[in-house]
Amino acid sequence: MKENIKKPTLFQSLIPIFFLIVVLWYSITRLEVDPHIPLLLSAAVAAIVALLIGTKWETIEDGIYKGIMLAMPAIVILMIVGTLIGSWIAGGVVPTMIYYGLQILSPSIFLVAACIITTIVAIFIGSSWSTAATIGIALIGIGEGLDIPAAMTAGAVVSGAYVGDKMSPLSDTTNLASGTTGDVNLFQHIKHMLYVTIPAYVISLVLFGILGIRFAGGDLDTSRITEITSTLSSHFTINPFMLIPLVLVLVLIGFKVKPIPALFGGTIIGGLFAIVFQGGDLFGVIDAMHYGFVMDSGVEVVDDLLSAGGLHGMMWTISLIFVALSLGGILEKARFLEVILENILKIAKSVASLSIITHFTALFVNVVTADQYLAIVLTARMYRDAYKQKGSHPKNLSRAVESSATVTSPLIPWNTCGAYMYGALGVNPFAFLPYAFFNILAFVISMIYGITGFTMEKWKGQPPAN
Repeated sequence: MKENIKKPTLFQSLIPIFFLIVVLWYSITRLEVDPHIPLLLSAAVAAIVALLIGTKWETIEDGIYKGIMLAMPAIVILMIVGTLIGSWIAGGVVPTMIYYGLQILSPSIFLVAACIITTIVAIFIGSSWSTAATIGIALIGIGEGLDIPAAMTAGAVVSGAYVGDKMSPLSDTTNLASGTTGDVNLFQHIKHMLYVTIPAYVISLVLFGILGIRFAGGDLDTSRITEITSTLSSHFTINPFMLIPLVLVLVLIGFKVKPIPALFGGTIIGGLFAIVFQGGDLFGVIDAMHYGFVMDSGVEVVDDLLSAGGLHGMMWTISLIFVALSLGGILEKARFLEVILENILKIAKSVASLSIITHFTALFVNVVTADQYLAIVLTARMYRDAYKQKGSHPKNLSRAVESSATVTSPLIPWNTCGAYMYGALGVNPFAFLPYAFFNILAFVISMIYGITGFTMEKWKGQPPAN
């Protein structure tokens, strides 16, 4: 129980945080290494500090295990997504999507179209993750074929997916933000978010359109596209029927079938398509699911596009999640986060300052605990009474939480969402961050509203007792 765990001082609480910031910065920018070991070292420092102030090892260990357990559903989904990508390439699903996409989309409209397509899919299925794992991987391939950098395509995919994730009543984060804030029903929350979502989305589409004009200005290498499409058609059976696995998965998720059975069902169907329509065998299908599909056409761009997927290929991402959430579990269980957030709250003297603090608290929790659900829940719980005490409606808080915790999570490589997007799209979040226009703009616009008071509704109920 929390009351039996000694409360650290602010200085003690900040030691592992400062260590994390320094070691991550040095390791990533100077040594150019993966973040796994820096995060593991930070977890060790947090554990040592907790032990020195009297926290029992059993308590620290419990925090590690509970931190990891938060991500178990995500880890299982990641494993299945790895097998899904492998089987869908072997089954001709991904090659078919790339083939038709290259014929339909042009560089000038591609980024705008990618953002709109992923938005529509994410709104209907309520999941940015499922959107990235299905439509997203195909769009990355189409973009490569059109000579558009993968980082830009990933930025458009992530932007569109998170518009849908924020606005869909089927989204778990949308339900969680309104539910943990209190006194805000789901549709009130969604309606209030429109003030942020609409301008952020429109500006994002304009920016993607401007980027598209840059590519339209040059000569489209039609010979390269022809080479890609002819290579695809010579190695795979290509026809609209090959898109059935994609449609079935989207329909299942749209009918609220849980992602794990829906995605695994898509994996099995993709494997069957590989055997029945692509001339594959059982060994090849299992190998593609486990180690990823290996394309050997002699055409480098096609081989790079389609040599992907597999359970084994997701282990880098899964190990990153394990390490990051171990650190987050220690920070929460040893009460380091609690002390830091309590001290932050002391400087909130107005609604404007409270709004700024809310946004940066959610971002901070996303960085140090590596989990968007913790960022949503901890931030909403921490400030729910403070908003009412200052006469600000709780839906201002729920909107701020969504516009900070939810949208920034895929931009952090070691966060579960960032690691997932990295695994599914194959692009480092630090690479696509400058092009994730919606995610950045939603954060900025929401903060502007908090500072100026624009669209910040008053609370007419009774303030909570101190």
